[in-house]
Amino acid sequence: MTNRDDLVAACDRLLEPERFKDYTVNGLQVAGSERVARVMSGVTACQALLDEAVAWQADLVLVHHGYFWKNEPVTVTGIKRRRLATLLAHDINLLAYHLPLDAHPELGNNAELGRRLGFTVTGCADGELGEGLVWLGEPRQGLDVAGLVRDVAACLGREPLLIEAPSGNAIHRVAWCTGGAQDMIVGAWEAGADAFISGEISERTTHLAREMGIHYLAAGHHATERYGVQALGERLAAEFGIEHRFVDIDNPA
Repeated sequence: MTNRDDLVAACDRLLEPERFKDYTVNGLQVAGSERVARVMSGVTACQALLDEAVAWQADLVLVHHGYFWKNEPVTVTGIKRRRLATLLAHDINLLAYHLPLDAHPELGNNAELGRRLGFTVTGCADGELGEGLVWLGEPRQGLDVAGLVRDVAACLGREPLLIEAPSGNAIHRVAWCTGGAQDMIVGAWEAGADAFISGEISERTTHLAREMGIHYLAAGHHATERYGVQALGERLAAEFGIEHRFVDIDNPA
């Protein structure tokens, strides 16, 4: 068991949320028990995850997608009221990190996805490692677009949506950014990537990929962002001697 504030402070030191201009509040979003023995992690603080946390008697829920997003209604009604009521009634803390967990050079979503796909990281298209969100890397030798699709499908357990470039099947340089990063395809193309992987796709993404001549893989917002929060949870378990459990609430998006 550990002190909640010590655990939160350790996360803040590690992820440095103050360096990011984000769309939400990073860090402790809902205060619960001051003592933490069990941490449950998940991608999004949905009701299903909270119910799992209650059943497991978790003291803290750690997520990538928390609450209090920019421009969302401020009233505590409906779904928001039910979620907050669940946390407060069971004295459960909610700890959330968005962009800081995408960008972290060791534990972040991009770092974890690149590692699992076997990419050799060479840098970022939009800043330094640990700050930039579009990562660049080299895949295994001889990889073509069909092989990249197979690798992503095997890694994530779901077939990615492929928008294939008009010509050129060899993949020498890959760019990726997890989650809703489809519009970062332009930066990936400008950085010389042959392929770009993100979570979501928009209608415009198809035309951009075809006209720029870059292969695009939409691999799933949820699927690409399952790993950073797991890595952070495991780090906390090892550092503080507490229990950690990741729960994957299925989401096809």
